[in-house]
Amino acid sequence: MNILHIDSSALGQNSASRELTAALVARLRQLHPEARVIHRDLDSDPLPHLSARTLAAADDAIVAENAAVLQHFLDADVVVVGVPVYNFTIPTALKAWIDRIAVAGKTFRYTAEGPEGLAGDKRVLLAVTRGGLRGADRFEESYLRFMFGFFGIGDVESIRAEGLNLSPEHRQKAMAAALQNITRLDDESRREAA
Repeated sequence: MNILHIDSSALGQNSASRELTAALVARLRQLHPEARVIHRDLDSDPLPHLSARTLAAADDAIVAENAAVLQHFLDADVVVVGVPVYNFTIPTALKAWIDRIAVAGKTFRYTAEGPEGLAGDKRVLLAVTRGGLRGADRFEESYLRFMFGFFGIGDVESIRAEGLNLSPEHRQKAMAAALQNITRLDDESRREAA
């Protein structure tokens, strides 16, 4: 099994989403000790945002990095994505990564019947963290589900910790609940057998 672990929080060691992605990857490795993990920290090792220069593919280093980012995604069986919510949406670093994996002919294609996803053989686990409480309004999750669905991936699950900035007690309870949900996470084959 190949696991792609994506972190995008700017908070370093104080990041709740990083704590959750680390726990998700640890749980997956518990279920699959042979798993190979590739980790990309989009804060310490950011991708440039799309620009005329990146779209023109005139810089060999950028072309090589884009190809490597795409290949890591294509090779993954499970993608674990840290999704801290900043100003009601995903971090721009995470959007830059999505722009690198949204490649016509690789992760999707257009047909006479409309777009077709080409990367549907994956499982995506989102570790979503929010400072406040927003109830059913989960724009960032809807966006990510849409994008991964566009790539043909229907197996997208969210582990959430919300209201983290309300109080230290609320943060502790929210994180404990999210971490407990991770311990219950089972692998895809066991879910299908149930």
